Amino acid sequence: MPWALAPALTAFAVLGGVLAVVDARTHRLPDAILLPGGATVLVLLGGAAVTMGEPLRAVGVAGGAAGAFVACLTVHLARPSAFGGGDVKLAGLCGAVLGWIGPEAVASGIALGFIAGGIASTGAVLAGARDASIAFGPYLLAGAWARLLVGP
Repeated sequence: MPWALAPALTAFAVLGGVLAVVDARTHRLPDAILLPGGATVLVLLGGAAVTMGEPLRAVGVAGGAAGAFVACLTVHLARPSAFGGGDVKLAGLCGAVLGWIGPEAVASGIALGFIAGGIASTGAVLAGARDASIAFGPYLLAGAWARLLVGP
């Protein structure tokens, strides 16, 4: 990844760390943290696109955000108690960051989050916690970062 992306990825990492801890403890992704933090990441991604002379990257970022948001909104509407609105917004942010790389990165990064969350849920059920719920935000973030670290 180019150095111009460093501020955006740093902000995404810090925001993701905070949100993962909050979600793990409370099963909530508060708008008071997610929305301004997400906006900061988006502005920094836009700045990186301009700095690198690649303004069309913003189209990928917007498309990634919209695609991940709509896909996860569909899951939320199907099972609101299992997949919350905060998860939908976080998926949109993850999709925006992954959209810098391309549509395949968005799809695979979000899919990796679902796979990781599914494994964790299966583990909880096998451990006897049949009515336990998991915080999904950390798994979305883990999937996004796993895909980011693989690169283009």
